[in-house]
Amino acid sequence: MTGTLARDAVDAVDAVDVVLAELFEDRVRRAARHGEQYALLWRRLARSVEGGKRLRPRLLLDTHRAFGDPHPQDAAVAGAAFELLHTALLLHDDVLDQDRSRRGRLNLTGEFTQDAQADLPPRTADAWGEASGILGGDLLLSAAHALLARVRPAAYEALSALVDECLFRAAAGEHADVAFALGTVPATPEGLVRMMEDKTGGYSFAAPLRAGAALADAGEQADAELERVGTALGVLYQLRDDLLGVFGDARRTGKSTTGDLREGKRTLLVAFAEGHPAWTAVRHRWGAPDLDADDADALRAALVASGARDATERLVESRRREVVDLIGGTALPTALRHHLTDLADRIVDRDS
Repeated sequence: MTGTLARDAVDAVDAVDVVLAELFEDRVRRAARHGEQYALLWRRLARSVEGGKRLRPRLLLDTHRAFGDPHPQDAAVAGAAFELLHTALLLHDDVLDQDRSRRGRLNLTGEFTQDAQADLPPRTADAWGEASGILGGDLLLSAAHALLARVRPAAYEALSALVDECLFRAAAGEHADVAFALGTVPATPEGLVRMMEDKTGGYSFAAPLRAGAALADAGEQADAELERVGTALGVLYQLRDDLLGVFGDARRTGKSTTGDLREGKRTLLVAFAEGHPAWTAVRHRWGAPDLDADDADALRAALVASGARDATERLVESRRREVVDLIGGTALPTALRHHLTDLADRIVDRDS
């Protein structure tokens, strides 16, 4: 980050955290009247929001400041709402992927599963954990809408429509991702890119950028430019994420590097490997529920030998250049253009 955006970032994110802390304090207190397990669910939801990078609130806040920061309290509330949306979708995603950890620790589903394992059969314990994850995600989606209702009326309609649109797109992307993983729909390169645009580009980048501009009444041109830039940044982010999901350092990413291979996740990395003899020889282990470390190493070696890793890394660099050119061609404020260009570079260089 550069200039004023960098100097104000910490205070602005602190304001988002204050909004989140107040919301969870209220919800935990109210939940206690409905039983200890429900209060525990809300306490664990509060923990699920902790420790993230606050990427989406930062995008919203930085954009809002770049257009003059006319409504800082509304921006803090909206930033908190986007963090809740993000956590809600992660909770649902973990259930769909049958993941039990997140950020290097048990996720909410894993915690409730672990609680039940001492007294219940494994399938029943899993069902309890997954039900808790689904309901927790639903509750955070509702809480996000409750927060958005607190912004000034003149901005609420635009923000509400924006969130409705980004969730609509995110569900489309998630549905396609599951379809690709199960093999119910062919995972073409074009389909994979569209999935990334919907699942990551929409709600993680384009929507918070557009929300920050909408709160500042930045106008239709800024909205259209931020939609294009945000979607492109989201695809770049997902491409890098797919590489880290297989070749990253789990101590840095907080996620297992065997999960995507065990799940049989369809990515461009895998699409590039298809048909190569090295990949064909081990492909039967890809997506195996009992995938072990040796099998995962064999799959990684095949992704390297097939040239898939190099091809994906070249695509990441090519996409980075395209995003930087796209940003440079906008009429966005200079400080915001510099910040978004820096963000594209950091997305490519990140190891977590």
